[in-house]
Amino acid sequence: MVDEQRKIQIDEQVAKLVAEYLEFESNRQSLITVTRADVSSNLANAKIYISVLPHSMERNALDFCKRKRKEIKQYIKKNTHLRKIPFIDFEIDEGEKNRQIIENLSHQNF
Repeated sequence: MVDEQRKIQIDEQVAKLVAEYLEFESNRQSLITVTRADVSSNLANAKIYISVLPHSMERNALDFCKRKRKEIKQYIKKNTHLRKIPFIDFEIDEGEKNRQIIENLSHQNF
């Protein structure tokens, strides 16, 4: 178990490294943005939240990320001092998606 401050640091580090990997490896048909990472306190699992533009490419981008889990885990291992590298999973960040919709609606009203 890690303390809360260390967990925040690990979340940020994992999110940054996954974003770097995806930037280099994506095919540029869509923009994949890592919005945040949530690593479990025992470091066994990490949920990576992403947003995708255009939204019609979400399923393809999510499938791509999931196919690259092994390589992403190796990239994290190579670029951190973490002793235990968590199992990586991906999810579309619905909160970010909803925020974008609200922002677009508020701009249309002005």
